[in-house]
Amino acid sequence: MRQIILDTETTGLEPEQGHRIVELACVEIRNRRVTDRHLHLYMNPDRDSDPEALRVHGLTTDFLSKHPRFPELAEQLVDFVRGAEIIIHNAAFDVKFLNMELARAGHPPFTELCGQITDSLQVAREMFPGKRNNLDALCERFGISNAHRTLHGALLDSELLGEVWLALTRGQDSLLTERDDEDSGRGHGMGFVGGGFDATALPVIEVDEASARAHDAYLDDLDKAAGKPCVWRAGAVAKEGETSA
Repeated sequence: MRQIILDTETTGLEPEQGHRIVELACVEIRNRRVTDRHLHLYMNPDRDSDPEALRVHGLTTDFLSKHPRFPELAEQLVDFVRGAEIIIHNAAFDVKFLNMELARAGHPPFTELCGQITDSLQVAREMFPGKRNNLDALCERFGISNAHRTLHGALLDSELLGEVWLALTRGQDSLLTERDDEDSGRGHGMGFVGGGFDATALPVIEVDEASARAHDAYLDDLDKAAGKPCVWRAGAVAKEGETSA
């Protein structure tokens, strides 16, 4: 499964008012692994950024004037995203700019190039209703360091969103996430044997009564927030039904 985390920076909020994309970045995820493939482009918008937008991304007109225009770079974007699932935080904003830029360059709409567009903001809102779900808030919630994010940048934001997305959609395969080489000797007794993963080597930890009660209370909170049984409980009911059958 090939997924692309995508982000843009623009001169303003509305393409209908002549605003343009000034930076675009894509980070590739394959089978829930961030790869070393990415696309990062700056482009000359032939106009100034609104003051508010400039304060967000810090890309000056002078800096951008030294870069190619979108039509000269469009093929790189088309080739990189073709057929993949595209994950964007607040997708409607970026997609309207991408559709406009691609139309100006003589290409089909962005929605026709990729396999699917997933809005990670919508996913986060469904998971954490009533809470702040911007990128900074999600980084804090999942313990992802964004201390170096003093300005918005498409590549940095894509990399952070990639980590957030994997945390948002994490399941049992989180046991298989890649580790730094320096951690390779610390896996003994935790399922990592001889540099590989061995489920039979995982320690079995019995849950005490207090922990079980705390777990049930946590699931009660999830049920209340979702307005229905959480996935954990729904799965348990389904499994019981299969067993009794």
